[in-house]
Amino acid sequence: MYYWLIVVSREIDIGMQQQASEIVQVLKSKKLRVTPQRFAVYANLLGRTDHPTVEQILADLNQDAPTSSQATVYAALQALREVDLVREVLLDEGICRYDANISQHHHFRCSCCGAIEDIDWVAFPPLDLSCLRPGLQAERYEVTVKGVCDRCQSHS
Repeated sequence: MYYWLIVVSREIDIGMQQQASEIVQVLKSKKLRVTPQRFAVYANLLGRTDHPTVEQILADLNQDAPTSSQATVYAALQALREVDLVREVLLDEGICRYDANISQHHHFRCSCCGAIEDIDWVAFPPLDLSCLRPGLQAERYEVTVKGVCDRCQSHS
């Protein structure tokens, strides 16, 4: 049994090392200096799908020991955003969330628990943006569907 734990532990370590190496390569490919803060923020975002706020990222990073400040997280996010590795998601007025899924996609927002879930881009037919009034030029769009998620439906 002890041998099995060593093998599993070693496989996890190798997997984590590969993931860390991939993150470093992505940051370098975007000509970003790899700092512990950028690495930690980007790794955190890659490991989650809940579209966290700065405060949630900060709480995650400082869970074991306070190592990051809010200003540091903002600076890391700005650098990652400028090279298109993360994007801002504005689903609620005044609340900025972040997403490492930079492919085109839509969002579902549960009005009960606040959960946010990605929806594949092809789930909806394309919008006809030629219907906009003259003078408006669309750059991009995404759909936010608001409703009740299956978890909240099962609790009611």
